[in-house]
Amino acid sequence: MAKNLLIVESPAKAKTIAKILGKDFEVKSCYGHIRDLEKDDMGIDVNKNFEPHYIVPDEKQKVVKELKQLAAKAAEVWLASDEDREGESISWHLAEVLGLDPNQTKRIVFHEITAPAIKKAVENPRRIDMNLVNAQQARRVLDRLVGFELSPVLWRKIGMQRSLSAGRVQSVAVRLIVEREREINQFIPEKSFKVEALFAAPDVNGKSVTFKAEAPAKISTHEAAEKFLQQCIGATYKVQQVEIKPAKRTPAAPFTTSTLQQEASRKLGYGVSKTMLLAQKLYESGYITYMRTDSIQLSDTALNDIKQEITEYYGKEYHQPRKFKNKNESAQEAHEAIRPTYMSRHTIDEPDTKKLYELIWKRTIASQMSDAVFEKTVAQIDISTNHETLTASGEVLKFEGFLKVYLEGKDDEEDEDSEKNLPPLSEGQILTFREMTATEKYSRPPARYTEASLVKKLEELGIGRPSTYAPTITTIIKRNYVEKKDKEGTQRQLTQFKLNSHNHIEKNILSEITGADKGKLFPTDLGILVTDFLKQHFQKIMDYGFTAKIEENFDEIAEGKIQWNKMIRNFYEPFHENIEHTLENAERAKGERELGIDPESGKKVVARMGRYGAMVQIGSTDDEEKPRFAKLNANQSIETISLEEALNLFKLPRTLGTYENAEVAVNVGRFGPYIKWGEQFISLPKGTDLSEIELEEAIKFIQQKNEADAPIGMYQNMPVTKGKGRFGPFIKWNDIFINVPKKYNFDALSQNDIQELINSKLEKEANRYIQQWPDEKIAIENGRWGPFIRFQKKMLKVGKKADGTKYDAAELSSISLEEVKAMIEEQVPNAFAKKVKAAAKKASTSKVKSKK
Repeated sequence: MAKNLLIVESPAKAKTIAKILGKDFEVKSCYGHIRDLEKDDMGIDVNKNFEPHYIVPDEKQKVVKELKQLAAKAAEVWLASDEDREGESISWHLAEVLGLDPNQTKRIVFHEITAPAIKKAVENPRRIDMNLVNAQQARRVLDRLVGFELSPVLWRKIGMQRSLSAGRVQSVAVRLIVEREREINQFIPEKSFKVEALFAAPDVNGKSVTFKAEAPAKISTHEAAEKFLQQCIGATYKVQQVEIKPAKRTPAAPFTTSTLQQEASRKLGYGVSKTMLLAQKLYESGYITYMRTDSIQLSDTALNDIKQEITEYYGKEYHQPRKFKNKNESAQEAHEAIRPTYMSRHTIDEPDTKKLYELIWKRTIASQMSDAVFEKTVAQIDISTNHETLTASGEVLKFEGFLKVYLEGKDDEEDEDSEKNLPPLSEGQILTFREMTATEKYSRPPARYTEASLVKKLEELGIGRPSTYAPTITTIIKRNYVEKKDKEGTQRQLTQFKLNSHNHIEKNILSEITGADKGKLFPTDLGILVTDFLKQHFQKIMDYGFTAKIEENFDEIAEGKIQWNKMIRNFYEPFHENIEHTLENAERAKGERELGIDPESGKKVVARMGRYGAMVQIGSTDDEEKPRFAKLNANQSIETISLEEALNLFKLPRTLGTYENAEVAVNVGRFGPYIKWGEQFISLPKGTDLSEIELEEAIKFIQQKNEADAPIGMYQNMPVTKGKGRFGPFIKWNDIFINVPKKYNFDALSQNDIQELINSKLEKEANRYIQQWPDEKIAIENGRWGPFIRFQKKMLKVGKKADGTKYDAAELSSISLEEVKAMIEEQVPNAFAKKVKAAAKKASTSKVKSKK
C-alpha cells in the first residue's frame, strides 16, 4: 500500500517531521500559500456575495502538480499546515486544489515540532475548521477591497507614481508615525535646573563612600538656581529621616510574538522581520514552539520541565510557579507562549539563531523563578541654612531571584531612575559635603517609534495580529511612506552652577547633543501627504477604534458567531459610496505649504510634493516667467523647512573655486549631495549642508576619492581600481564592475587575485548571452535554470517550437528577433503597442466606478 502523504508548509519543517514519523509517512512541503486571489478585476465578485476567485500562480504550478501526483498514489492525505488561521486557510486551499473532501481529510495541528507533539497530533486528527478559514478569507477579501479601490483614488488625487497604495492596517500604522513626528516638531522644550549634591559617609567597613542626593523640585530660572546654591554656602547637612522598606521585582511573562519582537529589538538590535525569520527557523528545526501567538500561557508539561531545570541548576529557593493570564480575552489562537521545546537545551550551535534562542530560553526560565528581593532606603537630608530637604535613595539586592538569569529591557533611552547603593545612614548623622550642582535641563519630546515600539502600540490599540506586524512594517517602508534611518543631533549649550567644598560658586558652560536618533521610523513627505488625504476623506479607515473593531469582527467569524460575507457587506457598501464620492468631489492633494516671499523676485515660495518628490517652488504657472524648482535635501521636510533654507536650495550649483586647474562646485542630484570637479563627480554624505561646505573641505573629499580610485594593478595594459558600493566591495576594469567575494582579502588583493577575478568575470559574461538586440532591450541569456528571454527588466520564458519541443542552444543562437517578440507578446500582452497615457488613465477611472 502507498504511504501516507503529510503536507506541511516549509521544506525545513518537512525534513524535521519526516525523521519523527518514519517510513509510514511521506512528508512534503507546499511552500506556503498555493492559491491567491486573481489580480485581474480584483478577484472578488462583489455582486455574488463577495465570492472570491482563486488561482494557482505560475510559480506554484510545479509544486501543485507534484502534490497531485503524490496524493493520487497515497493511501491517505494528511494536512499539517501551521495552527493559526492562515495555516487553516492553506489546508483548505490544498484540499480544494488536490480534490480532497474537506469533511473527510485529516487535519493535524501541533504547537511544537517534537516527537511527542507530532505523534499526539497524528493520533488525534480533526477536520478543517471552516470558521478559521472564513476568518482568514474575510481578512484577505476585505484587505483586497480596500487596497484595490482606495489605491486608484490616490493615483488620481495625489498622482506621483502608481506605487501609491493604501491598506487597512498599513495606513493606520503610517498615521501613528506621522502624528508622532508632528508631536516632536511642535514640541517646545521646557527649561529647568536639577539640583544634585554629593556627600560622603563611611560604609560598614569604615571606608568613605560617595553618594548622591537630589532636591525634590526642579528650579525654573538661572537666578533661582544660583540663589539656591548661595543659600547653601556654609551649610551643615544632617540626616533628618531614614526609611528602610522591603521591595521586590517580578519577572515578565513568557514571550508572545510582539513581546519577542520588542525584546529582540532592545537587546539584540534585530528588526521585526529578522526576528520573525530567525524564529521561523527555530520553530521548523524543532527548537521552539510556534512563533505566532498572542498567548502568555505555558503548558503543564512545560511548567514541570522548567521547575526541574530551575531546581537542578539554581536551587529550590529560585523556583516560584506562576500562571500568567492574557489581558486580551479574545487573543487569537491562544495556545501557548513562545518557549523552547526542551528546557534542558540551554543553547544551540547554529550561529545565526543562537542569540535569539538564548533570549527565549532565559525569558521562559525567568518567568517561573522567584521574585528579586531588595531593601530600599530613602534618606531625607536637611540643609541647615535654608531648611530645604534633599533626598537620597538607594537599594540593596537581598536575593537576586530571576535576575540571576534575565532582566527585561526598556524602551527608555536612558534610565535616570536606576537606584544606587547607599552607605548605612542614621537619623541625626552629619554628612561630609563634597559639592552641589544646579544643572540646566530640557524636557524631551516623545520618542520616535522603533519597529518594536510601533508593534507594541498597534497591539495596545488592538490593530493587527501576530502574523501581520512584520509584513505591515515591511510594506510601509517599501512604499516609501516611512524611512528607517538615523538622525544626527545638534549641539546645545547648558549652564551649570557648582558649589564646591570650599564654599565657592562657579559657573560652567556644558554642552549636550540633542535630537539624535538611531534606527527610528520617520515619515516621508509622501507618507504625510497620503495620511492627511486619507484622514480627510476616509475617516473610518484611518480611525484606530474602527480598525480594531474590524479585528474583533474577524475573531467573531473565527468563533462562528457571524457570517463572513455579511460582515464584509456591512463594511463595503458605505466604503464604496465614500470611494465614489471622493473621486467625484475631492480636490487634488498637493501637500503644499507656503513659506513666504522671495526677496529678489517678490514671488511666493512654497514647499510641496512634485512628480519626483518633495520640492520648493518660486512663482506659479500663472506668472509670465516659468516657476523655478529645487529638490529638498534628504534631511529636509516640507513640514519643517524654513524660507531661508528653501532659498539656499536655489543657490545650487554653488561654485567653490578651482583645484588643479579644474572648477569645484557642489550640488544635489538624484542620489544626494555631490562635488563636481571638472568632469568628475564625488558623492557627499547624506545630510551634508551644501551652504556651509568650503573649498578646503571639498578638496579633502576629492583627494580621498582620488586615493580610492588609484589603480591597484594592471590587466592587459589597462588599470584596475577598487571601491565599495551598495552590493559590497568591487574592482573595476575596462568599465566592468566585478564583485569581490569574502574569500579574498579586499584590502590586499594580489596580482593573481585580480587576474583570477577578471578572468572569471569575462568567462561568465562570454557565456551569458546567446543573442542580443540592445536597441530593442531584448536578449536571450543563459540562466541558472536554462535559457530565458530578458525583455527590459523582465525575465521571461523561452517558448516552445510549433511541434511542442524545446529549442536547443544552436537554434536559439539563430532565432529571429520577430520570433522572440512573438514569445514576449504571449507573456506580456501589448508589450510593443504604443502607450496612450490619457486612455490608460481614463480606463482606470471607469474601472473603479463600475464596482458598485
